[in-house]
Amino acid sequence: MENQNVTAGEAGIKDKEVRRNAMIWFCAGVSMAEILTGTYFAPLGFAKGLAAILLGHLIGGVLFFMAGLIGAKTGKSAMETVKMSFGNKGALLFVVLNVVQLAGWTAVMILTGSSSCAFVFDFGASFIWPLLIGLLIIIWIAVDIRKFDSLNTAAFVLLFVLTIILCVTIFKNHAEVVGLAEAADALSFGAAVELSVAMPLSWLPLVSDYTRTAKKPVLTSAASSGVYFLVSCWMYFIGMGASILTGESDVVQIMVKAGLGIAALVIVIFSTVTTTFLDVYSAGISSKSISKKINEKIAAYIVCAVGVAIVIVISQKSIETASFENFLYFIGSVFAPMISIQIADYFIIKNDSSDKNFNILNLIIWVLGFVLYRFLMSFDFVLGSTFLVMLIVCTVTALANIAAKKLLKK
Repeated sequence: MENQNVTAGEAGIKDKEVRRNAMIWFCAGVSMAEILTGTYFAPLGFAKGLAAILLGHLIGGVLFFMAGLIGAKTGKSAMETVKMSFGNKGALLFVVLNVVQLAGWTAVMILTGSSSCAFVFDFGASFIWPLLIGLLIIIWIAVDIRKFDSLNTAAFVLLFVLTIILCVTIFKNHAEVVGLAEAADALSFGAAVELSVAMPLSWLPLVSDYTRTAKKPVLTSAASSGVYFLVSCWMYFIGMGASILTGESDVVQIMVKAGLGIAALVIVIFSTVTTTFLDVYSAGISSKSISKKINEKIAAYIVCAVGVAIVIVISQKSIETASFENFLYFIGSVFAPMISIQIADYFIIKNDSSDKNFNILNLIIWVLGFVLYRFLMSFDFVLGSTFLVMLIVCTVTALANIAAKKLLKK
């Protein structure tokens, strides 16, 4: 009887962990950045835009799952798993790039959230909203929201209800959304797929930070990637449909025209805080890979403060479309070849370079993969650049490492 109770208790803990990860990635998916990116698909028309969103997220979702599974099976954080493919010092390149990416996302999210709040409620100095949102993020870090299941559940329910309200409000005239044809100046289908892939890719250096303690590696990774896939597609869909209906690309103006008012403010602030928490928290964990002496929370506070400072200095009202797209493509060019090498190393050739300073071969392959991604962007491949890069880099990594091992044995 005692063993049965222990087993039941352990099962309960494991299930709770799966639910917690699912809630974390639900909150991450409900993001103004996701809705903003969705507005870029409006010129494609409903059918073509939806196809690009689903296809891109399917590709990105598979990579998301694989990255989470590596961390879950090894018990290592995202940047620690990178050391397995690139060596202890070689991985520092990706640690730095990841921290830069996360600081950039922190600034983007705080800028989007604060400018949105300033638009809805036009009062106070321009620095008030960035400081307020930054303070809420710091509180989120201080209490370590991941440990509070009741608060996580409350956040989950609130965001779920609010996004349903937003979706229903915007899509009352669904016939207008479905019936819109592709615009003459629409971006290509391949470029649209790549924009859809880019958002899941941006989370790859963070996924293992949350799956590393999983007692059910496959289920936890599947729940995380599956929930994020569904919610992120939903946010893209809302952004695309709302832009088609209103003719606007500014998310806040869309919400105001939809008559959401206070609900819009709650969505903006809550989604900004819950999403940016993941960015700054993982920036802290990544920083620890640079030096064990670095305190995770202090590093997270610093990244949050840097994001707030950037927003106050910039004092822009919106994000330029071209700049945001280039930021997403840069993320793809860095992390698509990185995770492809990790997949080949861990799942195919069972290679672990964490006891070395550098894995020169894999670093060279990554550079070639980065160049390949940028080169392929000039072509309109229907599945986007990431899919081709993944296939080519995985294959090259496996063959090159097998050949290198054979040469060393001679």
